[in-house]
Amino acid sequence: MSWEAEIEELRERQRLAQQMGGAERVAKHRAAGKLTVRERVEQFLDPDSFHEVGSVTGKAQYDDKGNITSFTSSYLVMGRGRVNGKPVIVAGDDFTVRGGSSEGGVKDKLLRVEAMARDLRLPLIRLVDGTGGGGSVRTTEVLGYMKCPSLLGWGLAVQNLSTVPVVSLALGSVAGLGAMRVAGSHYSLMVKDTSQIFVAGPPVVKRIGQDYTKNELGGSQIHARNGTVDDEAATEAKAFEMARKFLTYLPPSVYELAERIESVDDAARIVEPLIEAIPKDPRQVYKIRPIINSVVDKDSFSEIGRLWGRSIVTGFARLDGWPVAVMASDPYFYGGAWTVDAARKIRRFVDLAQTFHLPMMHLVDCPGFMIGLEAEQASAVRFGMETITAINESTIPWCGVIMRKCFGIAGGAHVNNARYSMRYAWPSAEWGSLPVQGGLEVAYRAEIESAPDPKSKMAEIEERLRLLRSPFRSAEAFNIDEIIDPRETRRILCDFANVSAGARVAGPPSFGYRP
Repeated sequence: MSWEAEIEELRERQRLAQQMGGAERVAKHRAAGKLTVRERVEQFLDPDSFHEVGSVTGKAQYDDKGNITSFTSSYLVMGRGRVNGKPVIVAGDDFTVRGGSSEGGVKDKLLRVEAMARDLRLPLIRLVDGTGGGGSVRTTEVLGYMKCPSLLGWGLAVQNLSTVPVVSLALGSVAGLGAMRVAGSHYSLMVKDTSQIFVAGPPVVKRIGQDYTKNELGGSQIHARNGTVDDEAATEAKAFEMARKFLTYLPPSVYELAERIESVDDAARIVEPLIEAIPKDPRQVYKIRPIINSVVDKDSFSEIGRLWGRSIVTGFARLDGWPVAVMASDPYFYGGAWTVDAARKIRRFVDLAQTFHLPMMHLVDCPGFMIGLEAEQASAVRFGMETITAINESTIPWCGVIMRKCFGIAGGAHVNNARYSMRYAWPSAEWGSLPVQGGLEVAYRAEIESAPDPKSKMAEIEERLRLLRSPFRSAEAFNIDEIIDPRETRRILCDFANVSAGARVAGPPSFGYRP
């Protein structure tokens, strides 16, 4: 009365599924320099932690006696595992099975894995390669009718963005729904020269008269610089490393808080070089990343989106062991002004911090929104308004440190003005509705034009206003919390992180994440 024969059949079916698309297709896949889906899952997860769900899902052919004659495994490998010792959900597309198309598998797996992450409240890792659940023109012949497009299951994916961390890696040529799955994430990566993302690939685009290679049309040199994905990696292994690090700063879901770790970096450490970090010449630039690294816990800063929206730097770090979100102006790009891309980047990053309850540290040197015809044509006002709304809708703690410029509406959004936010300034700070140099000729036009020597009059007015521009005058009026010695910035920020820890409240965010 043993069931040994049935268990043997199960083992045989699992063996067949492990063959993926067959030896020939697997060899071709590896020859392109790519790992197979099962190799990817094993390398991304902690060793020996993968528990597959749906291990024998696929399409089988049988003889007259009911014996399997052939088997095509599902295009989606899914299940549970661990990353950095913590449980996660993983879903990987198998490009060797009909190019990762849903025609080669069971769509229910794609829906189930999203539901699994949502209901178990665990991070979701998508290893995307191919259409990732989409179909092809062959679908019509297979089904016998033309399908009306629908986004079945996309509601689950949207729910997950406001519930659990979602990380997507584009690991090959990704189109259609696969492309949407990559973009619809909290953190997304491409592999340089290996990954491409398209709305439609080269054969389709060629029909409208545009003849490009896959990389020319949708490579990481495009999408890591326009905000479609957050970062590019040199290899799959590096992409796995970057994604695993991203997860270390976040809780498993919005229903928990990110963990503090023991810090070996002195929270009261004085950073001597900061006393001369800001040049006296307001036209001279400086490097912001050394400043960030000097004030956060040693080696804890992890940048996100380095190649796009470059006038703003975003990422995660730790302060006295607490995970925090970090924004900082980069004067090397547009003087730190908010371009449309910078505004989009900030809005999405604020949503990310809000979703997972991370306090925001902001190092400010912002002359305002980018101005000029190009900025107006790109709708800087519209995108800037979206960003300012997101900042003021947030409920996370904010701490702004004004290092140099803080002008205009974009400057005014350096913290959440709808709630209590900590605001500090270095002695090098200057602020106002607009820079004196830009507004002086407008505000004092009549006085300047009527003067015997307009240039001398303009210099006189500028000097008069310069004396009033001192941050100490603003501090007298309690227009800033404190002016601080730049060398004590780390101590101030670590105090912010410790004080803010009790203000973090687990639970669903007050508004949904907007990818």
